[in-house]
Amino acid sequence: MDAGVKVILVRHCETDHNRVGRVQGQSDAPLNERGLAQAACLAQSLAGQSIQALYSSPLRRAVQTAEPIAAALGIEVRQSLSLMEIDAGEMDGLTGAEMRERFPAVMSAWLAGPDGSVRLPGGESLDAVQARAWSFVESLRDQDGVQTAVCVTHYFVLLALIARAVRLPLSNISRLRQSLGSFSVVEFRNERVQVSKLNETCHLVDV
Repeated sequence: MDAGVKVILVRHCETDHNRVGRVQGQSDAPLNERGLAQAACLAQSLAGQSIQALYSSPLRRAVQTAEPIAAALGIEVRQSLSLMEIDAGEMDGLTGAEMRERFPAVMSAWLAGPDGSVRLPGGESLDAVQARAWSFVESLRDQDGVQTAVCVTHYFVLLALIARAVRLPLSNISRLRQSLGSFSVVEFRNERVQVSKLNETCHLVDV
């Protein structure tokens, strides 16, 4: 009988690119001062919980978010390429307005596409992100001795995972939000998948 696993999905904390609204993709920006404060509050909110495994995207903003959690829990951070943000290709570093100006056809197709198959110029598609991230998260149920795991990852990875868990088409992920430094909880129980918490930010009230 499948004992299941609870997966706490964390979005990394703030960077300067987040502050000014620029796409980060797989560029390697560090947390800014506010982001480091958010990471400390996040770690405090998870301290004392029974968590057996901690995984992170290898990008610096994710690792810097994961490290205080690891210290609070007394466990190591293990990195996985499957948790990396979408490869934004030529859109990396652009604002929303700049993307709409330079790539209008791609942006229209991205927003209208029913299956997430539109590939960003020189980058990746949402369905590819969802496939790699979901495969990794689902595999955690087979880890011996792991009842609860934390995964520190990125905006589009999180949206894709939550959409898969609730069977929401990728064309509708704009209806979801995942705040910086927030976490959501997905539980795998006997072939059922449930989202038991979504975009939790109470621990950031004083940041």
